[in-house]
Amino acid sequence: MLEIVTILSIAVALSMDTFSLSLGIGTCNLSKKKSLMLSMVVGIMHFIMPLLGIIIGNNIVNFFKLNSNLLLGLILLFIAGQMLYEIFLKEEHKINLNLTGIFLFSFGVSIDAFSTGLGLTAITSNIFLAMFLFSITSFLFTLIGLNIGKYANQVLGVYSSVFGSLILIIVGLAHIFR
Repeated sequence: MLEIVTILSIAVALSMDTFSLSLGIGTCNLSKKKSLMLSMVVGIMHFIMPLLGIIIGNNIVNFFKLNSNLLLGLILLFIAGQMLYEIFLKEEHKINLNLTGIFLFSFGVSIDAFSTGLGLTAITSNIFLAMFLFSITSFLFTLIGLNIGKYANQVLGVYSSVFGSLILIIVGLAHIFR
């Protein structure tokens, strides 16, 4: 029982950044189909990334000396820039989050799941249950964040989109300068 509580706690922790960033993306008035697709890809990435962390993580981190905070920060700044560009160029604000953008967002918010995979075998022997719980939790947190952001956009209009962009910029810069 303690093992399940530990895994669920990690799943929630891994999904919190996804939730907060989904609030910002949700202000872009995504269609239900795009919201569902983004949530599903985030969920899938939260399953795949810990597995990659377990299989090849130590070798990649040591070989490439990746700075996950810098990478996530740059991705968030790119998405925020795209949002601001759309806000100021079009009267009706609806971001065109294509497959590349969906993948980049999903990859960026799943990097921490990769590093979690490095030590996952020390936490549990049931890694597939853990990855499944990470996946479901991040899917739900993303979908809830997108819907709350969309509601905020309906109530506050374009100001919520600007606010969402600013959130992404602040979080992106925080990750870069960590």
